[in-house]
Amino acid sequence: MSTIDHAAARAALERGLSDDTRAFGNFFLSRWLGLEISYPEPDLCVVEFDAHDFMFNPQGSLHGGIIATVLDIAMGHLLTHNVARGTTLEMKTQYLRPGRSGRLRAEGRFLKKGRSINYLEATLKDADGKAIAVSNATWQLIEGAGNDRANS
Repeated sequence: MSTIDHAAARAALERGLSDDTRAFGNFFLSRWLGLEISYPEPDLCVVEFDAHDFMFNPQGSLHGGIIATVLDIAMGHLLTHNVARGTTLEMKTQYLRPGRSGRLRAEGRFLKKGRSINYLEATLKDADGKAIAVSNATWQLIEGAGNDRANS
């Protein structure tokens, strides 16, 4: 069993604690994981990050909780960017293969936009473009959070 790169783990924690901002794209988890969030197309949110050993489970692959978190962020940021803030009502994640290292990319997309309920999906891929995991989720818009932008 390999050891954790303590310097990388400390640097990630320091990055996460670097400020107290809680804004989309800049909050503790996104800073700690080193997430880079972009919107290259109107209905697409891309979340990229480098897998590090401190994110791994005891089997030596990316922990399922990290995967689910990144997929949730890809969907939630897309919803907020295009419609309004929301909350995850339910989320199903299927783990297809282990994520072991390198640059990973999650893509969040809409399945259906609604006035109060939205359906989204996200896929996490490795550097070779192979799917590691996929998620589908149902989101409830938060009342008073700019929902006038929501589509029917």
